[in-house]
Amino acid sequence: MTIADDLRTSDHRAADGHDHIQVRGARENNLAGISLDIPKRRLSVFTGVSGSGKSSLVFDTIAAESRRLINETYTAFIQGFMPPLNRPDVDALHNLSAAIIVDQERMGANARSTVGTATDAYTMLRLVFSRIGTPHVGPAYAFSFNTPQGMCPDCEGLGQITDIDVDELVDRNLSLNEGAIKAPGFPVDSWLWQLMANSGLYDPAVKLKDFTPRQWEDFLHKPATKLKIGTSTLTYEGLAVRVRRQYLGKDRESMKGQTRAFADRAVKLVRCAACDGTRLNEAARSARIDGLNIAECSAMQINDLAAFLGGIADPSVGPALDNLRATLDGLVEIGLGYLSLDRESGTLSGGEAQRVKMVRHLHSSLSDATYVFDEPTAGLHPHDIQRMNELLIKLRDKGNTVLVVEHKPEMIAIADFVADLGPGAGAQGGRLCYAGDLKGLRDSGTLTGRYLDHRVTLRDTPRRPSGWLPIRGATLHNLRDVDADLPLGVLTVVTGVAGSGKSSLIHGYVAGREGVVVADQTPIRGSRRSNPATYTGLLDPIRAAFAKANGVKPALFSANSEGACPACKGIGLIYTDLAMMAGVATVCEDCEGRRFTPQVLAYTLRGRNISEVLQMPVAEASEFFTERAARVILERLSAVGLGYLGLGQPLTTLSGGERQRLKLAVHMARNGTTYVLDEPTTGLHLADVDHLLGLLDRLVDDGNTVIVIEHHQAVMAHADWIVDLGPGAGHDGGQVVFAGTPAELVASGDSLTARHLRAYVSR
Repeated sequence: MTIADDLRTSDHRAADGHDHIQVRGARENNLAGISLDIPKRRLSVFTGVSGSGKSSLVFDTIAAESRRLINETYTAFIQGFMPPLNRPDVDALHNLSAAIIVDQERMGANARSTVGTATDAYTMLRLVFSRIGTPHVGPAYAFSFNTPQGMCPDCEGLGQITDIDVDELVDRNLSLNEGAIKAPGFPVDSWLWQLMANSGLYDPAVKLKDFTPRQWEDFLHKPATKLKIGTSTLTYEGLAVRVRRQYLGKDRESMKGQTRAFADRAVKLVRCAACDGTRLNEAARSARIDGLNIAECSAMQINDLAAFLGGIADPSVGPALDNLRATLDGLVEIGLGYLSLDRESGTLSGGEAQRVKMVRHLHSSLSDATYVFDEPTAGLHPHDIQRMNELLIKLRDKGNTVLVVEHKPEMIAIADFVADLGPGAGAQGGRLCYAGDLKGLRDSGTLTGRYLDHRVTLRDTPRRPSGWLPIRGATLHNLRDVDADLPLGVLTVVTGVAGSGKSSLIHGYVAGREGVVVADQTPIRGSRRSNPATYTGLLDPIRAAFAKANGVKPALFSANSEGACPACKGIGLIYTDLAMMAGVATVCEDCEGRRFTPQVLAYTLRGRNISEVLQMPVAEASEFFTERAARVILERLSAVGLGYLGLGQPLTTLSGGERQRLKLAVHMARNGTTYVLDEPTTGLHLADVDHLLGLLDRLVDDGNTVIVIEHHQAVMAHADWIVDLGPGAGHDGGQVVFAGTPAELVASGDSLTARHLRAYVSR
């Protein structure tokens, strides 16, 4: 019996059977009382436009309730140490199993966490070295950079030490008399300046670049020494010594103003010379297997390490080797063979982090669990999506329920069951538009169903470049002395498999140039007070409109100023720090989450108070505001596909794709600019991709250059120019394998990208 037949059979079973997760009356966030039955031990994909309610249903309702119920099985004492979880807003949920969430949250930025430690591969590698490494240096913990027995004593297992950037301290082309010292607290004729200038160790009239080696050493690095200066005996210390003492031992977050800015510039991390960045002490580095030590193994590409370990045959480490090889093979299967075990977890992209987490579950003995994935194809080339599909099917075939929030048609195609939410976003979404198999989705007439087989065609006449942006001899990371010319005034797509060198080329050699604006998915600096209104500057015209309408000052309408609720300081929530336990956020009882004082809330603009306005989604606000300054910003937010976003929604709640589009909206007013976008289709529905392409065209037609790092075939097909890197990942990549128009790539290219794009446009 096929899966489709099995599903049809299961549809006729009793509604109260245990073969379905039963959701009744889900109202979390924008969900409009959704009820549906999701087949268990099947692969279900949840589709719909951004903001339609997919994540609210899968993560905030099903997975959240599963975790809450599991927590309730612990004793009251244990629960006291766990974060409190509220019951989702749903009438009933039946037949849940343990939910394992594999999302795109970046892995902790702890410098001690690596790919090896996060997957336990390094733990197994340590065990192997402790058993068969020669000379024998001790048990497994003797190879750990997180224990005193294994860590480098100089850097304490971090591989880096904090140092001072001398060129941020001084201008070597000036003398002390001319103000060579740039560090705060040393202006000419100040007390500290006089102490140095009158030390007698060097001439304050001589330019620093002309100091003798001895003078340079005394100027920068002389330890605290008593010197006779004039009639007094004073303590002199070199400039770098003093700055290191004043800045390296202090908490950076406690510094303010120019002092903080100087510390950010002058204090840098450099590779530890004692261990050469390996994090390990000399003893741990001395043990070798077939000529390699554990640090050299950790630095190898994972696919190379897997091949190396395949040549080891020693029964004393048989089980450990088998487990280690299985983990490494899993990483290779999932398209991460280009990483190394010593790669810091915090440097992984959201998609890479999700796939690393996934490897932990591939060989798990658990079955009949519910695995929840958030766009597992994010950051994947079409070539890698097939491998991801195979892994999800493996998880399902072990007897697990797999729930996937996804937009890519390649993944929707393997679904046993599809739930399509919409029809729109925000208040226009939250309803179940379709639930059933893939064929039914195609015939359903929903937006997803209509776009499932939609294809963007190649341009008949690509735009002609107005000039070229040259890159010469690029060697960052895995780039192999790359020369490339990127066209100006057109839409260029830079593509290639994950790890081929796309980001290294563009972020390393294009970003940072004059006139280049980078809109990527990195977190936006700001606190939980920051929101789209504050970030885009929209709050200023909103406050001005309220002030003018009510004859009061604008400061009243800022939750960070006079009008803020004094109890919650304008946040709307009360955050309680529970020391070792997770903090708790509760709605402020004084303002009921509205953030402002009652006096401020009494002022209205066209019948709405400031709190109600900040709760509006962008689309509603566009109709509400007549003021031109506000409308211009709102139109830009709508143009980048953020019409469903709330004006006052905290930036900390936005996805990577939403953050990128928000940054783009801020910079859209400029013309003659080079825009760099990093996977802007992340989180976009198939229909929204068409809107994105229209936006990119608009940017180019306004006289800008647009460079997009992207895997989506629709964006490739729509480009004027393609730069394809590869042919593989890691040291198998780093080369430009094609540069030209999409039509030329389809006609004559033989790279992985060429094959997939050719198949895409020929369907």
